[in-house]
Amino acid sequence: MERQIKLIWDFKGEAALRTAEHHEIHLKEYIVMEKLPISITGFSALSEMHAIAFMVVNDEQMIALRDVLKPHRGELYEDKKNTP
Repeated sequence: MERQIKLIWDFKGEAALRTAEHHEIHLKEYIVMEKLPISITGFSALSEMHAIAFMVVNDEQMIALRDVLKPHRGELYEDKKNTP
């Protein structure tokens, strides 16, 4: 299986979760507009004042999407549903 990378955008402050939720909408729009084979996006609260939006991409897509979308950071992605 190809390595997957989770591209992450961090949002901080009182509106962090709402901003992350809204950012995911734009990520989904970009995926549709560019006809990308990406199916995993999301957002979550890390604390009361810190939330993230994310997109999971294949290793081969990572550099091009990183350069265009400018995420704040990235990490290896593991599908927790399929992990023993």
